[in-house]
Amino acid sequence: MVAPARTAAATETGCLVIADISGYTGYVVGGPLEFTEEVVADVIDTIAGRLGQVLRVNKREGDAVFAYAAEGEADASLILDAVEECYFAFRSRLEGISHSTTCSCTACRKAAQLDLKFILHAGEWVRRGEELTGADVIVAHRLLKNGVGLSAYALVTEAFAAANGLDPELLGLEPHAERCDDVGEVRGFVSDLEERYRAERDRRRIEVGAEEAAFAVERVLPLPAAAAWELLTAPGKRLLWQVDDVEEAQAGGRRETGTASICVDGRTKIYEEILDWRPFEYFTESRTPEGRARFLLTTSLTPTSGGTTVVVRGRPVEGRAGRREARRLARRFRADYARLAELAGKGRE
Repeated sequence: MVAPARTAAATETGCLVIADISGYTGYVVGGPLEFTEEVVADVIDTIAGRLGQVLRVNKREGDAVFAYAAEGEADASLILDAVEECYFAFRSRLEGISHSTTCSCTACRKAAQLDLKFILHAGEWVRRGEELTGADVIVAHRLLKNGVGLSAYALVTEAFAAANGLDPELLGLEPHAERCDDVGEVRGFVSDLEERYRAERDRRRIEVGAEEAAFAVERVLPLPAAAAWELLTAPGKRLLWQVDDVEEAQAGGRRETGTASICVDGRTKIYEEILDWRPFEYFTESRTPEGRARFLLTTSLTPTSGGTTVVVRGRPVEGRAGRREARRLARRFRADYARLAELAGKGRE
């Protein structure tokens, strides 16, 4: 009897992300095992939950989380936002464990000594059941052992940068190279996440509050916050519900504070600049339609049982000059958000 021919597994391409806890061994060895493992499990849940907003979590690997996004599922800006937001949540969670607990055991007292590193790579893989395999999966895991010299960082490979059109120099990333015995030299770039965390913590917030808003429009989207964020901010997604064209000037290929855009809405050009960028929480932008009053807009996202509540609040920069524009903008955002809600609903079907 001739055995049936095996069908070759289909090759997939995309991005691979590993989040790995630094200081894990010393932490576990230095404290009561039952409590240290409980803390680590809690933190791993936080990491998986945050990355899972944007990426597909493939598996948990002890003190690490392995996730991926197939080509076209998430752009680089969204992935980098997810990585940094995950790190900020990780730090907040550990600080909360250390400061709010009444427990005096080593596991709780030393929780804040743990840290987190990320490997971001791009390439190919095949599936063996739920397992992702291939040379690029091996490369990503080999890079966990490296000479970066920081306890909190994101190591972005050249492959990831090239696949996603990033300019590491403009993004302020430091060049780095690793030589692995079985895969050769891998070149990449490093982002200091501790530095980013301090800068984010100290950066002044710019928000249009409810008390100063000239208008506010609210809508509940049946999506998680990260998915709603992508619809609200990614140029390709905005074309589906808000504007006819978007020309975005990104800093190194990433949307963040300072990114400027020119949008076309019918015959009107709209000049936009991001003033405050807090991924998955809110963003504030300056918006100036050609020949009209300049507005500040804050769009906030709040997770709810039904998905995500999105609220946009706006105020004119020049007082009374924008009252008529405020009424026009309110009408326009109500119409836009109705289309957005319809699009979000279709995405869930």
